[in-house]
Amino acid sequence: MTVDITTGRTARLERTTSESSVLVELDLDGTGRSEISTTVPFYDHMLTALAKHSLIDLTVKATGDTHIDAHHTVEDVAITIGESLKQALGNKAGIRRFGEATVPLDEALAHAVVDISGRPYLVHSGEPAGQEYHLIGGHFTGSLTRHVFEAITLHAQICLHMRVLGGRDPHHIVEAQFKAFARALRAAVEPDPRVEGIPSTKGAL
Repeated sequence: MTVDITTGRTARLERTTSESSVLVELDLDGTGRSEISTTVPFYDHMLTALAKHSLIDLTVKATGDTHIDAHHTVEDVAITIGESLKQALGNKAGIRRFGEATVPLDEALAHAVVDISGRPYLVHSGEPAGQEYHLIGGHFTGSLTRHVFEAITLHAQICLHMRVLGGRDPHHIVEAQFKAFARALRAAVEPDPRVEGIPSTKGAL
């Protein structure tokens, strides 16, 4: 894995294994522009939504052994996004730190709370029984949703509470979660002009 930190709150990171090759570039202070190609179409759709609603400019280019399963590529992209978020946040001085959002998508409703805490933790609940078995778009298994959030929270070192409050359509249930996460993340990483230094009584995040 190689990391190249440029000026501002940006990151560029490459991750290559025997299972996948991933490039991620992001800018926390962007406009939601995205260029996504993971070879998993539904995942591309979710990451495009993540960029759009977080206002994070995001480029993801990935290839992998999807002839075996989408799992490796999906996971490695999430790992790389998490690492990129961590790098782009730097010492986290001046950010709001906390963010939350409740987002509907027709009958589905998801609630996300983010803490840029430096302590990775995921609480994920509320998906209807059987959601993890649905194959969405022919490649993306429902169980991968939680796995994506696990990988991002672990490698970005953030805390995320994600609750599905309702939903019937598997596509809607996943998309509502990605959009809720995006909106909560947008608020949490946003600079707060009233904050001086690190927003923690410990002096570090």
